[in-house]
Amino acid sequence: MSRIFNFSAGPAVLPAEVLARAGDEILDWHGSGMSVMEMSHRGKEFVAIAADAEKDLRELLAIPPNYKILFLQGGATLQFAQVPMNLLRGKGKADYVCTGEWSKKAIKEARAYCDVHIAASSEDKNFTYAPKNWNVRKDAAYVHFCSNETIGGVEYHAVPPSPVPVVADASSHFLSRPIDVAQYGLIYAGAQKNVGPAGLTIVIVREDLIGKAGKGTPSVMDYKLQAEADSMLNTPPTYSIYIAGLVFKWLKALGGLAEIERRNIAKAKLLYDLLGPTQFYRNPVAKEDRSRMNVPFTLRDAKLDEEFLKGAAKEGMVQLKGHRSVGGMRASIYNAMPIEGVQRLVDYMREFERKHG
Repeated sequence: MSRIFNFSAGPAVLPAEVLARAGDEILDWHGSGMSVMEMSHRGKEFVAIAADAEKDLRELLAIPPNYKILFLQGGATLQFAQVPMNLLRGKGKADYVCTGEWSKKAIKEARAYCDVHIAASSEDKNFTYAPKNWNVRKDAAYVHFCSNETIGGVEYHAVPPSPVPVVADASSHFLSRPIDVAQYGLIYAGAQKNVGPAGLTIVIVREDLIGKAGKGTPSVMDYKLQAEADSMLNTPPTYSIYIAGLVFKWLKALGGLAEIERRNIAKAKLLYDLLGPTQFYRNPVAKEDRSRMNVPFTLRDAKLDEEFLKGAAKEGMVQLKGHRSVGGMRASIYNAMPIEGVQRLVDYMREFERKHG
């Protein structure tokens, strides 16, 4: 069977080794006589799967013991509301950094729950950089930022200092590199970019920040209640957790996050080295803030866009069309994208420029 190179921003490419193992276990997980999809979430088989996934994730990120790991539903978008519901703790105000479309959505949702102050924004340059100087109110409950804007291709490679807990929407670069979890109050990420199939959201939250959810917060959206129930207050996304667990094991077998970061740097360099000197393609993002995961670019002549996409598809490369809000192209080169896929894209782009430049 021939596999294509899938540059989708999400749901996105998964490691072939993970898919193969899941296929082998689809009918009978470890001699249980049933699929993971058929298991009771409270049965000993799935409880073991979930516990193993949490253990491996804690090891990969070196998560301190005073942080809870939650496997939730609703996507990162639900966290736009769930974060203020849980973390305001009666303070009534929170600060947000605005660096693109996902930041704007988070800000809009938060305004229904509290006084929102924009601590920094890159709108002045059409969201093409990551502002480092944050004007954070000392009495804010937290400051929220999107550490990798999937649409605009802007990534924070370090966390600016903050006098209040930092909340990160890390959906599109989660587990792409080592991070110091202790720098954050809360990290959340939808799984469908770098971790597994859609349906699972991972939340890593410091214990002292939970337990004071706002009045009217539904039980399933209360971090404290979910933590006490091991994320099983209701039926969790069991199969997505199982696949995520296999991805965690795949990462550990590769050598952990330091090794995957090395690979991701090499892949991104291949593509940005092409985009740098050419006038035929353009990437608008400030060089120091370019994302390693999501690389947007435009062609000098937008009339060639469709021809570019059709030609790429013939070469076995799909999902390169940019987000509808910005147009152009976007190559999402997550952990599971092999360097051979990026090399094929670069070779194709060079040939396309030679023909049409």
